Amino acid sequence: MNSLAQLRKTSSLDKLTKALQQTNKQKNDERFWQPQVDKAGNGFAIIRFLEAPFVDGEDGTPFVQLFTHGFEGPGGWYIENSLTTLGLADPVSEYNSKLWKTGNEANKKIAQAQKRRLSYISNILVVKDPANPANEGKVFLFSYGKKIYEKIRRAGKPTAEEIEAAALEGIKLVGVPVFSFDNGHDFKLKVRKVDGYRNYDTSEFVGMATSESPAKGTPIASTDEEIEKIWKSEYSLKELVTPDKFKTYAELEAKLNKVLGLDGGKPVSKETVKSKPVEETVDSTPPWQELASTATKTSSDDDKMLNMFNDLADDE
Repeated sequence: MNSLAQLRKTSSLDKLTKALQQTNKQKNDERFWQPQVDKAGNGFAIIRFLEAPFVDGEDGTPFVQLFTHGFEGPGGWYIENSLTTLGLADPVSEYNSKLWKTGNEANKKIAQAQKRRLSYISNILVVKDPANPANEGKVFLFSYGKKIYEKIRRAGKPTAEEIEAAALEGIKLVGVPVFSFDNGHDFKLKVRKVDGYRNYDTSEFVGMATSESPAKGTPIASTDEEIEKIWKSEYSLKELVTPDKFKTYAELEAKLNKVLGLDGGKPVSKETVKSKPVEETVDSTPPWQELASTATKTSSDDDKMLNMFNDLADDE
């Protein structure tokens, strides 16, 4: 596929639905965008989720998913991508399973504290960024959690219950191709600080709620040439979850043993592992590029990923 015309022929709500039904943070760089928040933890921006990128090897899905683990033990922090992202065995998941199967409540709490987190990554166009206007009109990668994903899912394929509930409010809720270049919808990203963590509950797609007719989207740009330029500016998604982005099972197992102080894989006491809230950065530095003040000092890679877990706190 190498033309906008071909893309339109293969784009459909069914394709989006399939992507949402079959979904499966990497070391971050300047390709990634996150909203900047003020001292109160509030932030605002308008973005547009984009269709699958113009890159060889992509499968037409406008997002990828990534599982990660983040917890602290007596030997420091364990912040790593989970091999379960690739459909492979992962030592943390296996260890958590052993803990859970003991039936011991203390062990279950440990497993819960060490559970994997799911994030999604999409290409976006930044439409409005009051904190950093220079980002407007540019394409970035955006990593987000369960709550934003559910807003995308609800917009793309609302359930019968959601449609019925909206109807009671006089709103005609139908599935729309929110990733579409031609008739997608801008997304108002509203960030608040709730109980010390970022919260996105009030974020919403523009123009989705209407009592008159099904929601109608808008083109992402005024001409096909501009649309194609945006499309070809996107970054590869599949590249973010290739095997080389993950440590081997043996490497992860060695780190897990060091962090938890394991002896032959035996379960540890309730006090050994704890989930420690991470203070959120509030200046212009992206949250994965600065170690929070309450975090234990670790390697530079761990420092970056530690802060990402705070952004995904809405996944719980």
